[in-house]
Amino acid sequence: MRRLVFAVLSVTIIAVAAVMIAQWLRYRKAKFTRYPEFGILIPENYPIHGIDVSKYQDLIAWEEVQAMKVKNIQLGFAFIKATEGIGNTDEQFHRNWKRSKAQGIIRGAYHFFIGSKDGRMQAENFISNVELEPGDLPPVLDAEQLNGAMPAQVIKEIKKWLEVVENYYHVKPIIYTNVDFYNRNLGSEFDEYPLWVAHYYQPEQPRISRGWIFWQHSQEGRVNGIVSKVDFNVFNGDSLMFKDLLIH
Repeated sequence: MRRLVFAVLSVTIIAVAAVMIAQWLRYRKAKFTRYPEFGILIPENYPIHGIDVSKYQDLIAWEEVQAMKVKNIQLGFAFIKATEGIGNTDEQFHRNWKRSKAQGIIRGAYHFFIGSKDGRMQAENFISNVELEPGDLPPVLDAEQLNGAMPAQVIKEIKKWLEVVENYYHVKPIIYTNVDFYNRNLGSEFDEYPLWVAHYYQPEQPRISRGWIFWQHSQEGRVNGIVSKVDFNVFNGDSLMFKDLLIH
């Protein structure tokens, strides 16, 4: 029996050590990832720039993200994927959430919405994983797919999510989507909510008739400390407007 216990412990220790080494190697690779510039056309007429990330960016060396500066542009905020659907949490969320803040980067958390799932349960998934603090961005609902549901049903479930989350955090959530999805499926139903809109290959601004506060203008950016490509965003306003948006 002792030999069996010892063998099990040995295998466990070796497995844990292997995972830790692999993670260290991934971080080291990110730590020494360098780019001469962001690799995309930057709409320089906006003063505040940021990125959004998820597990697909793997381990991120946030100190390198914060330190990168090209011309007069430095990344000041990051939206971080927190949850998806009813029971999923992004595997890098808690690490990204903690380390981005430690580096002084303004952070925001977003939930990837599954249109065919219950909105209240999805909201509870987000709330159970995300503790917002003063200085954070408002919560974000990422709604960009119907997932086989009819638009009317998706709208109903989105409204549930927004209501539950707003009542819990006492701040109006931001809706993220792309121009086509908003126009086809959401429209005026959500015009009262702040909009973070995705529209690529536009030189100056997204082509959408309603107002917006964030614009995801590229998904092909490069950032020191991140091995894979990154989504780039701008804030539609100055530093005072940005500060006023943050949770107080």
